Amino acid sequence: MFERGSMTTPGRPAVLVLEDGRAFAGEAYGAIGETFGEAVFATGMTGYQETLTDPSYHRQVVVMTAPHIGNTGVNERDQESSKIHVAGYVVRDPSRVASSWRATGELAAALAEAGVVGISGVDTRALTRHLRERGAMRCGISSLDPDPAALLPKVLASPRMEGADLAPEVSTTEPYVVPAVGGRRFRVAALDLGIKRATPESMAARGCEVHVLPARSTAEDLLALEPDGVFLSNGPGDPATADYAVEAVTGVLRAGVPVFGICFGNQVLGRALGFSTYKLVYGHRGVNQPVADLATGRIAVTSHNHGFAVDAPVDGTPVDTPFGRVAVSHVALNDSVVEGLTCLEVPAFSVQYHPEAAPGPHDAHGLFDRFSDLMAGVK
Repeated sequence: MFERGSMTTPGRPAVLVLEDGRAFAGEAYGAIGETFGEAVFATGMTGYQETLTDPSYHRQVVVMTAPHIGNTGVNERDQESSKIHVAGYVVRDPSRVASSWRATGELAAALAEAGVVGISGVDTRALTRHLRERGAMRCGISSLDPDPAALLPKVLASPRMEGADLAPEVSTTEPYVVPAVGGRRFRVAALDLGIKRATPESMAARGCEVHVLPARSTAEDLLALEPDGVFLSNGPGDPATADYAVEAVTGVLRAGVPVFGICFGNQVLGRALGFSTYKLVYGHRGVNQPVADLATGRIAVTSHNHGFAVDAPVDGTPVDTPFGRVAVSHVALNDSVVEGLTCLEVPAFSVQYHPEAAPGPHDAHGLFDRFSDLMAGVK
């Protein structure tokens, strides 16, 4: 996805080109080179390090709508995985120095070390408006040749997000265990479709011993652990390609084991229940997305990162599926997108957002307690 090079040379010209030909000039930020991916925007004013290290951003060029990025530097604790996953990074006004007692390094240096090509000095407000009006699209960033005409053919030759099977590319290759804190109450089998570090930690804090398994694990692999529950993680790519995960979840549902899915896991559960998925125009990405619980009327401000959604009735009307009646439980208030599913006759539910929500907000933390209650009820 990139040609790794040296760290940014101050003032070195760079260019970002969208697949519709719109170009934005700026300066190199991070590594010198070229990179390609799907241009998306993230609306959070905080949490840039968590965004960069979220596996769900694999093969995406992330545009930060907040103008000042890098103020608090980087540190090991805020990593959501072992590396930076974004294909490219776009900021308006990068901080010249890190100012935080927690910082162990500078953001620009971390990007360069990871080989992540970025661009700064871009009018990110204009770029975000363009993506909102035209939709997320492929793009390229180059600090090798700032000629838009030379970069555009490469952008058009790069792969699209539709049809991209990316979860196995970011998943763990070997199973591992996150031990329960304060004694084990439950054993959870987590299907790693691009899991964030904070997720198993949140379950471990509630007494769950979390066994994290690779994305292509089968129902037999999951059930062999004799779990009290199965967790389906977030992850990148098109859920229409994840037949392996859908098949695994179908087997778990048939076994009657409680299931909890988030983000990509919500889409996988939706497909296992018989619903289809579709690509959103520009998606939801950021830590400030309002979601309504249709059962209680409660509104939560939530953390999102998804470009696809489940196609189901958003009025809460139950739908007959191979696993009994299922209802949409949560809806996005900005655009009425499905944000959660509840199975009424089998022990399974999901949400389209992040209850672990590192770095925040924490309105949805209670969903892990709901999962615990569900496992306790079946156990």
